[in-house]
Amino acid sequence: MGSLLDADTLTIGFVRRFAEYKRPALIFSDVERLKKIVNNRQRPVQIIFAGKSHPADFASKVLLHRVYSLASDREFQGRIAFVEDYDMHIARFLTQGVDVWLNNPRRLQEACGTSGMKASINGVPHFSIRDGWWDECYNGKNGWSINGGPEMADKEQDNTDAEAIYQLLETQIVPVFYKRDRDGVPHDWIKVVKEAFRTVVPQFSARRMLKEYTEKMYIPAAQYLKVQTK
Repeated sequence: MGSLLDADTLTIGFVRRFAEYKRPALIFSDVERLKKIVNNRQRPVQIIFAGKSHPADFASKVLLHRVYSLASDREFQGRIAFVEDYDMHIARFLTQGVDVWLNNPRRLQEACGTSGMKASINGVPHFSIRDGWWDECYNGKNGWSINGGPEMADKEQDNTDAEAIYQLLETQIVPVFYKRDRDGVPHDWIKVVKEAFRTVVPQFSARRMLKEYTEKMYIPAAQYLKVQTK
């Protein structure tokens, strides 16, 4: 679709199953403001969307079509792309290849959020609503939290969360990414990446899960059965 993606430009990924509660079009709430963010000459931003909706979920199909249409707006100058035919192979590359992992579900509706875990483990900081796993993991240094305020009515919540996304991009994420030393190294950004590694890998992995199941459930259950059969 004519996208002009650049490897040195801050790249945000929104990659997941399309569903209403995930609000895939939220970042388009103020299109003109978003255009200013992505088209900034000194500090441009590019966004990659990928995902599918359930075949029986008509509302989500409408959302997907809307995002696809918005992404093709020529005034974004090719800085927003929609990757078609999403599958696990594409997901693997995107969880490694973008710079920031965007997630903005409605509060208390995110079951877990495993894609964000995979991204953080691959050095891609999470940028998300405090829900699911991110509510447990976020410490203020390992990524970014979108509007930690109280729950509101849907429309008001959408407006408030969209404003928080723009504010964080303009005042924190974009400036930190483009702050470089003379050798072009973004030291502050690397600190966020390292903190994501440090906090996510030990706690949010299949290894930790299996260890806890074994220690807290399987072994006690086996010991109980052994006692009962004596």
